[in-house]
Amino acid sequence: MKSNCHPPNPGITFLQPLEWPDYELIDSGNGAKLERFGSYLLNRPEPEAIWKPVLSSDEWKKADAIFVAGKGEESGYWQSKKEISNRWTIRYRHLKFWLQLSSSRHIGIFPEQAPEWEWIYQQISPLKNQHLKVLNLFGYSGSATLAAASAGAQVTHVDASSKAIQWARENQELSGLIDRPIRWIVDDALKFVRREKKRGKFYDGIILDPPKFGRGPKGEVWEFYKLLPFLLEACSDILSANPQFLLITAYAIKTSSLTLQEGIAEMMMPYSGTTTAGELLLPEKSGGRYLSKAIYASWSKQN
Repeated sequence: MKSNCHPPNPGITFLQPLEWPDYELIDSGNGAKLERFGSYLLNRPEPEAIWKPVLSSDEWKKADAIFVAGKGEESGYWQSKKEISNRWTIRYRHLKFWLQLSSSRHIGIFPEQAPEWEWIYQQISPLKNQHLKVLNLFGYSGSATLAAASAGAQVTHVDASSKAIQWARENQELSGLIDRPIRWIVDDALKFVRREKKRGKFYDGIILDPPKFGRGPKGEVWEFYKLLPFLLEACSDILSANPQFLLITAYAIKTSSLTLQEGIAEMMMPYSGTTTAGELLLPEKSGGRYLSKAIYASWSKQN
């Protein structure tokens, strides 16, 4: 079959979140970021913020909670300056999410991924009557899954954490999507995909958000740089005869978006479509700067 997805598109696309009343990146600098999630101001570590803050220290002191980093990349604790609800909700368009302060700096969503939720919806919505089957690997609390399900897809959501799966299911109910066909699976991503091949299961769209390092439910070790090529190869084996899209997001800092794009271009060589790659950015309210949070690469059958 003729393919136009290689060589890769030399132009790098930069995704930016649309207007979002429930979220703002207020300021950033000195290795931290000041964000508003609903009515709460949070101060979290941010290694990418190598510049100086625009706002004064008095403004930063207005944060309702600050995450004090420990020795490990995700270790530390939250220091609250006022009583914060155990859980609170925010809305993004037609989706709702539960948020909470956890044992890490993460609180339940990655706001920089909002443009990806839009993109996923756009890939599926025009074809909702075709009942596309979508696989979301490393699905966490379900934002991408809910975007796909709300657009009309039948979604299989896979994550190694049963706690994350429960969180995602609660977000499904909160968003009023309890009747949508979502299959929740606690499993190691690579093992699951390989078993799906043996079972003869195929998907029209695949979403991947692999961590740099992680463990499966039975202690399986995930290492991004070591195992990603094997995962992409396995995913290529479970694509339907008429795939519609593929999206991968990475927070592994040694990898470039062009690297991801090359990998996807090779994987999707048999199919006619378009690849793009770039960065996920958060626009800063105070200084108008952009904070780079992650890289992505995508393939779409649609132009």
